[in-house]
Amino acid sequence: MAITTINDPITGDTNGRRYTPALIALAVLYFMMGFITCLNDTLVPFFKTGFTLNYAESSLVQFYFFLTYAVMSIPAGRIVEKVGYKRGMVFGFAIAGVGALLFFPAALLHQYALFLGALFVLAIGIVLLQVAANPYITLLGKPETASSRLTLIQGVGSIGTTVAPLFGAHFILSRLSESNASSDAVSIPYLAIGGVLFLIALLVSLLSLPKISNHVTRLSPTDGPAQRGIFSFRNLNFGLVGIFMYVGAEVAIGTFLTNYVADRLHIEEHRANNYVAFYWGGMLIGRLIGAMVLKSVKSPIVLRWVGGASVALIILSIVSSGYVAVWSMVGVGLCNAVMFAIIFSLSIQGLGAYTTRASGLLSSAIVGGAVIPYLQGLLIDRFDWGVSFCLPLICYLYIVYFAIDGFKTNQMNPT
Repeated sequence: MAITTINDPITGDTNGRRYTPALIALAVLYFMMGFITCLNDTLVPFFKTGFTLNYAESSLVQFYFFLTYAVMSIPAGRIVEKVGYKRGMVFGFAIAGVGALLFFPAALLHQYALFLGALFVLAIGIVLLQVAANPYITLLGKPETASSRLTLIQGVGSIGTTVAPLFGAHFILSRLSESNASSDAVSIPYLAIGGVLFLIALLVSLLSLPKISNHVTRLSPTDGPAQRGIFSFRNLNFGLVGIFMYVGAEVAIGTFLTNYVADRLHIEEHRANNYVAFYWGGMLIGRLIGAMVLKSVKSPIVLRWVGGASVALIILSIVSSGYVAVWSMVGVGLCNAVMFAIIFSLSIQGLGAYTTRASGLLSSAIVGGAVIPYLQGLLIDRFDWGVSFCLPLICYLYIVYFAIDGFKTNQMNPT
């Protein structure tokens, strides 16, 4: 007798009033995740100057932040399975708050390694939030509209990613010329962020959120093997690589965009950092459009086109100069808008009670945000901008492959 697992509907009342607290909590959650993650793009050029680092060394900000996904995603998935989605979110906000507060002693001692440690702790909280929130959103409605739903709520997160570079340019990068600015300029902003995170943790703990439960259903002997390992699902396996590639490319571009723009346009870093806001702002616009498009167009088709557009824009940026090079690279942000939601949703499609474990694995693939930027930093130090951007180009080519042939409707196909 084959065994398969499916998800129950949300228990209890599921009318609009019951959804409202969940939507508010998720909107705030994604805003803060986007804001904190994108603020790293400001820290990279700031620490590069403040601590006199090369590109590879400055990219360690992203390396240690996203390394946490590889280390903590699977344990975070098990924590969420035990405590539930709501408590997982509360714990995530609280841990992230602790990491933000650790910026203060790091600033007092003016040690780059301590800042990296604080970012690692901060990222643990973000990982827990990711693992809890992503499947929660996909399970709040019909599987067919999961990509649209996740894209829409991530649009709120894009507001945070758009605001973060402007915040960073004004409060952090503008103080590059001051003595010890690499420490002092970040301590107060991150103390404020820590306080906000603790406040959100308290408020979420007081909310009444819809609950989701899993159960096991017996099917006919022809439906598959008696038990399936998590890696027997084709879409999940290809999706793991897809998430790795996508996050790596997205973060790599955002990480070095400030310096790339400064070099191409010959302007100061705090002015160049404003273009990063357009990069992430493009994702905000794209997600709002994508949420509507994905209701009527199949998600693999959308992924195929935005992936191809990203490839074309990077090539255009590499072979051009000046504002054409800058705006074509910034335009990749618009294409990025729906990629994560589509890859994630396609990867967990039909996994049932495997969903939480799969979410943990997919979140661990976000470690691409650590590996790809670091490798690109090495390429910049050794070669030039053109050669280095070939790396995210390869990542987007894989995403196009995933959309064309990697994803299969029938997961029983061999991997």
